[in-house]
Amino acid sequence: MGTVQLRCVGPSKGPLVRTHHGTRHGIHHRTSRLLGSLLLVAAAGISSLAAAPSGTTAKAPVTPLGQIVPAPLKVEAGGAGYEITERTRIRVGDARERRVGEYLASVLRPSTGYRLPVTTAKGGDGIRLRLSAEPENKVLGNEGYRVISERGSLTITSWSDAGLFHGVQTVRQQLPAAVERKTEQRGPWRIAGGTIKDMPRYGYRSTMLDVSRHFFTVDQVKRYIDQAALYKMNKLHLHLSDDQGWRIAIDSWPRLATYGGSTQVGGGKGGHYTKEQYKEIVAYAASRHLEVVPEIDMPGHTNAALASYAELNCDGVAPPLYTGTAVGFSSLCVKKDVTYDFVDDVIRELAALTPGRYLHIGGDEAHSTSHEDFVAFMDKVQPVVAKYGKTVMGWHQLTGARPAEGAVAQYWGYDRTGAAEREQVVNAARNGTKLVLSPADRSYLDMKYTKDTPLGLTWAGLVEVRRSYDWDPATYLKGAPADAVMGVEAPLWTETLSTSAHLEYMAFPRLPGIAELGWSPAATHDWERYKGRLAAQAPRWDALGIGYYRSPQVPWPAQ
Repeated sequence: MGTVQLRCVGPSKGPLVRTHHGTRHGIHHRTSRLLGSLLLVAAAGISSLAAAPSGTTAKAPVTPLGQIVPAPLKVEAGGAGYEITERTRIRVGDARERRVGEYLASVLRPSTGYRLPVTTAKGGDGIRLRLSAEPENKVLGNEGYRVISERGSLTITSWSDAGLFHGVQTVRQQLPAAVERKTEQRGPWRIAGGTIKDMPRYGYRSTMLDVSRHFFTVDQVKRYIDQAALYKMNKLHLHLSDDQGWRIAIDSWPRLATYGGSTQVGGGKGGHYTKEQYKEIVAYAASRHLEVVPEIDMPGHTNAALASYAELNCDGVAPPLYTGTAVGFSSLCVKKDVTYDFVDDVIRELAALTPGRYLHIGGDEAHSTSHEDFVAFMDKVQPVVAKYGKTVMGWHQLTGARPAEGAVAQYWGYDRTGAAEREQVVNAARNGTKLVLSPADRSYLDMKYTKDTPLGLTWAGLVEVRRSYDWDPATYLKGAPADAVMGVEAPLWTETLSTSAHLEYMAFPRLPGIAELGWSPAATHDWERYKGRLAAQAPRWDALGIGYYRSPQVPWPAQ
């Protein structure tokens, strides 16, 4: 059903006292104006009926057009909508259209029981997927799309296959929630009539999964990818290394994975991804139009590496493996040449496995590295990322060094972050450093909802659903140029999370809200309207087997 019973999982010894991003100073756009005025459909009190197919008299209520998450750019509701029946064909042209069509068919076939053949045969009926460079599509950008629902046909058009895929996610949410089930369900499968024209506000919409504190299998990561894709996220930031575990095989330093990856928080067996497994994750994410952004955190958060190779330590002595949650005690030896041999090898091998643009080098909570050494380290490491064809990303502490040209800083501060630190980030943005925003007291999915939440942490505060949604990325960092903000991220740290059920309980219902902040026009950001659309997602999560937190702030449907 909509909730799950959960047991808080933490370290085996002692309380969770300090955690990632938990100790720092004191505690630790563009809005698209397009195609006329934006039509906002109210979250409650509006109904729409799709016309019954020829030969029938029954009508069934359908989701009002555009009542989805994230909210679309422009909705023109009206006319007879489309009904998926046993006669429906999914009509495609080239190979890119076919891939999206096969994906759509895989979603619809189990629940509808229909064959839904994917065909290149011409025809004006059925579900039609069309890539087109027409000006009306190009103006919607690389991820935008149009959906036209009318009697006899449902047409999704875009300039790109990513746009077609996002259009499919919109169509899924317009269908009854039972469409998500894996067994045959009763229809009808109707979609309200009209046109949706949509495009994202920001090009960078990410969620992060920490697989270092607790290890998650390839299948578990794939499940999370599917959940993020439903809400049009387009990046998966994988936190692959930390004090508690190294999770990716590196041929030139094999003990990183085999020894450094052998444990996790609380002393469990840990694990790591082989290169083939990592490539499988990357390929699966790409099939859902998410780009993987790998992170190797350094020079701090490196105990797993230091334990694996004694020569990476300044004193030449390897520390023991670590299964606690305190932060800030580890550091690579900045003055040793072997450190940069290590960094070069790791970045070279990881970059070769990663087709995406970005490579994240961490840089947070390097409390055991002097400021002088931190700056020197970043001066040497950032060019290595560029040498292997990637754009460097780092946590916002990178702005305390000398960010390379084109570098991206990920801001994770919160309300209690000092003015000087915020100003440092703002000044870097004014000088050309791009920003991704993931404020800890808004978008960190591992923060407890309330003091009684059985999982999660509290160092950034309690983060209920409204607080997570109620902020504007364009104005959050006062003084930062709006065009410096590339987008948003919803990080999910795993000190207390060890199962998919744990991940889902903490991500839902907050993940869709961060996705909406990244996708939807600023004009749509209204809590009173949003909470109704969010509540309507609950039956879909039930159908997908996602256990979620039933926040009292949201008017959930009765169970």
